[in-house]
Amino acid sequence: DFAWFTHKSCGLVFCRPWERCIDGRCECKPPYMCPTENVTAVCGRDHKTYRSYCQLMALSCRTKKPVMSHFGDNCKGLLSKLHLVPCYIFCVTVVSSEGGKELLVCEDWDMAAANVACKEHGNPLGAAKAGYVQDDSLTTNRDKNFPSTCVSIHCQGYETSLAECVIFGEKNISSGKVAKVSCYNAPTDNECGFQCVNSKCVSLNQTCDGVDDCGDRSDEMCCKKCRNKGFHCKMGVCVHNSAVRDGVVDCLDGEDESSKHSSMDKNTTPKHRYTCKHHVHRSVSGNCYCEIKTNRKFLESKLQCGIPNKDAIPVQDRGRTIRVKRVVGGLPAEPTQIQWQVALEEHKKIDCGGAYIGGCWVLTAAHCVRPNPSAFMVKFSLWKKFRAQNTTDIVPVEEIRIHPRYNASTYENDIALVKLEKLPYTDICFKDNPAIRAVCVPWSTHLFQPGHTCSISGWGRNKEGKAAQVLLWANVSLIDNCQQFYNDRFKPGMMCAGDLEGSVDSCQGDSGGPLVCEDEVGVSYLWGIVSWGERCGQPGFPGVYTQVAHYFEWIRLHTGWPAVTKFNL
Repeated sequence: DFAWFTHKSCGLVFCRPWERCIDGRCECKPPYMCPTENVTAVCGRDHKTYRSYCQLMALSCRTKKPVMSHFGDNCKGLLSKLHLVPCYIFCVTVVSSEGGKELLVCEDWDMAAANVACKEHGNPLGAAKAGYVQDDSLTTNRDKNFPSTCVSIHCQGYETSLAECVIFGEKNISSGKVAKVSCYNAPTDNECGFQCVNSKCVSLNQTCDGVDDCGDRSDEMCCKKCRNKGFHCKMGVCVHNSAVRDGVVDCLDGEDESSKHSSMDKNTTPKHRYTCKHHVHRSVSGNCYCEIKTNRKFLESKLQCGIPNKDAIPVQDRGRTIRVKRVVGGLPAEPTQIQWQVALEEHKKIDCGGAYIGGCWVLTAAHCVRPNPSAFMVKFSLWKKFRAQNTTDIVPVEEIRIHPRYNASTYENDIALVKLEKLPYTDICFKDNPAIRAVCVPWSTHLFQPGHTCSISGWGRNKEGKAAQVLLWANVSLIDNCQQFYNDRFKPGMMCAGDLEGSVDSCQGDSGGPLVCEDEVGVSYLWGIVSWGERCGQPGFPGVYTQVAHYFEWIRLHTGWPAVTKFNL
């Protein structure tokens, strides 16, 4: 099954800044949607100046042709490119103040770079082998005066030309070795170790090593572990070891940027380690990797979600890592601890909760609402169920959008959007409140795996069967293969959490409330909505939740891009 996933599968990997995730696939953005702040001018092969690398790559994405030349705003008559010399050794021409300078590629490259080189040279399936050749083997080609220096090149594999890769570390060819490549031709026999999505064949030893040997990254998907020091993301993707702690999140859950991987000694530091200060020449004023890093940070800053305001919590948190009893007997939250939790009040009665996802939008369960917005109020930063505190905001409801395929008898598609009324003559529904923060909406069902510890919260029944007077919270674990417990009652878009002993669960009155999971870099996502279950906290009957990521496209369609997710914008 994993052969169907590629570098465009944004359920497993991130889109580039010139792409956005639509229906699980990275699609090209129009160039005007690229960031315009902190960008570097770049020259195209058409000798035109483009505002940014992202803008140029958006054009390349749409035309499927290489258009990148070099960074800078002097594009008249100068062209930086990489070309193939007769002996299949790649040279790079870098524009400098004195004009073009040819530099050989050092031997420390891999198949990702070799694929890009061959694709640029006209072979759509890239390289068959990336290797090196001794300098003295060039004697048969001495009609060309080969350079005495080389540069390192590191590619992700998605690039359309080597000019889009990171070029760094110019040095003398002291070892006598320089890069060599054999471009790919389809094998004449029927044997194929691993068939890539693009139909290319690679050996099994080339899979799951963090290097894009296929040229579409399909050989690095759904891996149980990684070879050759490749880094294994929990969603089964292997990334290059240079991705660890490089300032850019590569694993969907941010594990590659987690502080637990901060110690890198000389034995573990990858050979392709580079920084944004590495340039081949001073006149080359940009770096593709650094531009992507800057663009990603800018796009992610457009939406502030998933990070609670710790200054708004006056009392020390009681410790989210401690497993506690179910919400029917759980721990009281601090008054401003769960900042995305809302109470849904209908005719002055609170029977359901919800989660604030940003803008003027709240997510809740469909069975909690009906298409009568005037009957509802949304209470933010409520702690005691029947009494507001000084941080509480009460906001009227403008509209209720229940999922069109919600089935009240089976709880299928049990999800609804609540749109809040805006304040007069403004685009906001409440004034800035330090005790209110949005939780992020996940776009991928692969983001958190079974066994991950998440939290639930609500004003549901306590262990005596009475409604809680203050907001309660508890930790639960995500449970796999929930259909074994509920058979045909378990439908697509549902998920389970709790534990099989029944000691952790949600209950009546918690409906519509959030099940929130935190990733490796501290960003919280609304992973589930309390929906239904068979009795509260009983062995063999875990709680059933609406899986929010399953409905990402529906949420995005109604709320718009700015209010859906922190990543893959």
